Amino acid sequence: MPVTFCLDFGNTRLKCAVFEERLLVDVILLEQDILAHLQKLILQYRPQKSILSSVINHPAEVEQLLGAATRFHKLNHQSKIPFATPVGKPETIGADRLAICAAAVDLFPGRHNLAIALGTCITYNFINVFHEFLGGSISPGLQMRFRAMHEQTALLPLVKPIHHFPLVGYDTDTNLQSGVILGMSKEIDGIIDAYKERYANLAISLTGGDMDFFRPHLKNHIYTDPFLLYKGLLAISERNNQ
Repeated sequence: MPVTFCLDFGNTRLKCAVFEERLLVDVILLEQDILAHLQKLILQYRPQKSILSSVINHPAEVEQLLGAATRFHKLNHQSKIPFATPVGKPETIGADRLAICAAAVDLFPGRHNLAIALGTCITYNFINVFHEFLGGSISPGLQMRFRAMHEQTALLPLVKPIHHFPLVGYDTDTNLQSGVILGMSKEIDGIIDAYKERYANLAISLTGGDMDFFRPHLKNHIYTDPFLLYKGLLAISERNNQ
């Protein structure tokens, strides 16, 4: 079966998703020596196509390697995508947001879509029923909030998120967990409610590496998929790597 590499270079991690046709078979965290690791993966999987979504300044040799070994496409504002970008400056839209929107439209065509990504930042991405990306909002993500409280105070520690904590924190750590995770959950529910009041027939998608910390605390029914970005990249690759 034909193999496609869908690469996501984010602010925190660099990953490669491997698809056989439309089946996701692996998601690989790239090692520090990106080029050497990619060369090994190319030899292992023999991909025919590749697509790169990058929000960082990655080595130019990455694109050269992918271009030599595969039919390669770098996601940008000029890519063929399954929705229009009629407002703002398309060239300023993050590649990760384009991919997530493409996945939402591919999954829920003919509906209003609110695609929420939990990464370094939370992005709320709205695509209307006419498949037009109208924008949304951006707010600090989970790790950013924990770091901000640690770095901008004298005594608050840097804590790692946990899954089980009380509403009423009983020490500094549980106060921070409750404040950040429950606070973000109420923020997400509140934004969703605001969209639902304005737009009927709204499909809501949630993705991102921190997704599991929030699912138990959200009251709204949401389609969740940790691999939404990669599925969007695959859909865009199919349009641009004919």
